[in-house]
Amino acid sequence: MIQISPNAEQKILEILKQEENPNSRLRMFVEGGGCSGLQYGFSIETEPSGDDWEIELTDTAVLVDPVSMQYLENIVLDFKDDIQGARFVINNPNAVTTCGCGSSFSPN
Repeated sequence: MIQISPNAEQKILEILKQEENPNSRLRMFVEGGGCSGLQYGFSIETEPSGDDWEIELTDTAVLVDPVSMQYLENIVLDFKDDIQGARFVINNPNAVTTCGCGSSFSPN
């Protein structure tokens, strides 16, 4: 299962509050690209697909499609705001290699 840190949950709720639509949810996905083969992506959605996984948070859910879930299983999603900037950080135990910025990876 995907774990979401308190920092990431707080940031997700802040982002969705700005959308001013109570049906807004964060979608997390994996797509081809990036310097390591696959890259992480995020978008805002108002309607889940019928086969989405929904990771429940305090007042919302994070959506993940089944194809992406096979690459995101057992990750920890965190949010950091430091000298490198503000960003979501993904600790993925399924990644064999990652790029320097952490936005792409190669799976097992």
